[in-house]
Amino acid sequence: MAVRTLADAAPDEVRFAELRRRMPGVSQKMLSVTLRSLTRDGLVSRRVEPTVPPRVFYRLTGLGLSLETALAGLRTWAEEHMAEIDRANEAADQEVDEG
Repeated sequence: MAVRTLADAAPDEVRFAELRRRMPGVSQKMLSVTLRSLTRDGLVSRRVEPTVPPRVFYRLTGLGLSLETALAGLRTWAEEHMAEIDRANEAADQEVDEG
């Protein structure tokens, strides 16, 4: 989700607080951990302005932008098969309830 949000903003940078607003339901800690991992992997660049408090900006690198293309295919597949996945989950839940 973070990659998609940053891809929507590309090539611009996005502040951490703005990323949180664009990703409802994602905790600050989870977003922070995800961005740290994406930065370590070379998919996201991070820039800090030395203000009080610090302003932190993120953007996708070239490598990160190339990942967005692959993720778009996965998103399409998930959207096409969501009903089947939901039915499988309901069946599994029913088995647990009956078991």
